Amino acid sequence: MAILSFRKHSLRTRDDKRTPASDLTLRQSIYPLCLGFSYGLLDTLNKHFQNTLGISKARSSGLQAAYFGAYPLASLGHANWILRHFGYKAVFIWGLCLYGLGSLIAWPCLVHRSFGGFCAAIFVIGNGLGSLETAANPYLAVCGPPRYSEIRINLAQAFNAVGTVIAPVLGSYVFFKEVGDNADAIKNVQWVYLAIACFVFLLAVVFYFSTIPEITDADMMFQVSVLLSRCCQANVHKAQATHVGAAEKPFRKQYRLFHAAFAQFCYTGAQIAIASYFINYSVDTRDNTSSATGAIYLAIAQGCFAVGRFSGSFLMHYVKPRWVFLSYLSCVIIFNSAATTQRQNTGVAMLSLTLFFESVCFPTILALGIRGIGRHTKRGSGWIVAGVSGGAAVPPILGATADAKGTGTAMVVPVCFMVAAWSYAIAVNFVPAYRDPADKTGAATIGIENADHESGNHDDSEEEADNGVGVTEETAV
Repeated sequence: MAILSFRKHSLRTRDDKRTPASDLTLRQSIYPLCLGFSYGLLDTLNKHFQNTLGISKARSSGLQAAYFGAYPLASLGHANWILRHFGYKAVFIWGLCLYGLGSLIAWPCLVHRSFGGFCAAIFVIGNGLGSLETAANPYLAVCGPPRYSEIRINLAQAFNAVGTVIAPVLGSYVFFKEVGDNADAIKNVQWVYLAIACFVFLLAVVFYFSTIPEITDADMMFQVSVLLSRCCQANVHKAQATHVGAAEKPFRKQYRLFHAAFAQFCYTGAQIAIASYFINYSVDTRDNTSSATGAIYLAIAQGCFAVGRFSGSFLMHYVKPRWVFLSYLSCVIIFNSAATTQRQNTGVAMLSLTLFFESVCFPTILALGIRGIGRHTKRGSGWIVAGVSGGAAVPPILGATADAKGTGTAMVVPVCFMVAAWSYAIAVNFVPAYRDPADKTGAATIGIENADHESGNHDDSEEEADNGVGVTEETAV
């Protein structure tokens, strides 16, 4: 398959036709998108806006409110409409253009030290990245073998997390090292946003000429309706069906999906609140710690976050993703609770471990939440991505609590929201109505069988017909 094609392109894809995307092998389906740099830089700017412009912790959370408040507008509004009527590629290009536009708007706002103007620019950037999240995350989850959906999305998000490590390091060693917290430090960041604008506009052009597989509603119905039969590791033949009934229900009755969206709201809100006030926590609870030093600790913590995603992806090869998710989120609650009572290096270490175990939660909630919902996948993924708007709600609560009680004590706020998200982790592991769709879809061998065919291990078409694997496109749809 050619990566770039300069032939005439159409951005519209019909949803009632199957494409090869539902049969892609794992190797063919990896298409990582790395979007973490902008978010990582936002956490660093939060603390420096407090110092430079003399604003409170609660008001500085306006950056997060603008950024993540834009997500539901994109995932439930314009981006989701484009996704359902045109396809994933069109949303990628739309999101990149909005991202570039917001970066250009941020340039003069940083020069003139306009906090309100910069929040407006961040709102446009949030719409762009919200559009990209609306398309990229479900695309990675459903494009390729269903068995590896959690692994694919966690790996892609791991590369995304690398950007959140680089941004605080640049903030500490490049933007704020020589000039501290004065206005020149904020102005230094303008060049970063100009570079981002140039890069994403170029990337939008590359995407337009790129050949990437589209995924339609017909593809998703294929994944949840086809009966598959393969020889298991124990050499016992048994029929495996990805059909779990949810795809046939109307959208309003997709209760598992709405619970996942609620969990995503609570979890993401808590995660963003912790990252947004990590530097404040370091400065307030550890002696002789400056904002620049706090940014270094944030970079270390974000490094733990990235390592956690790679380790979680590795564990998912051997342990069911739902068990990894439950274990990691349980550890998040334990270490985040410890951070509320500990101080000095111990407190910073507890909060860093919290970020390590946060790593797999966001992508795994999304992947598990859209399992087995068939034709509702595009619309449903928009609801789960809209849960990211929790990042606009929880940080102001933590900020107000920090102004009143101190940042250390205020860390009890994300603990409460993490416990609420934990309800979904419990349900998907112990409630059959949640657990069975996840397990049955995960046991499907779509894509894995195709890889076997490509290697010549299963080239006997008559045997496939006898086993019930040779399903025509008309039968599947």
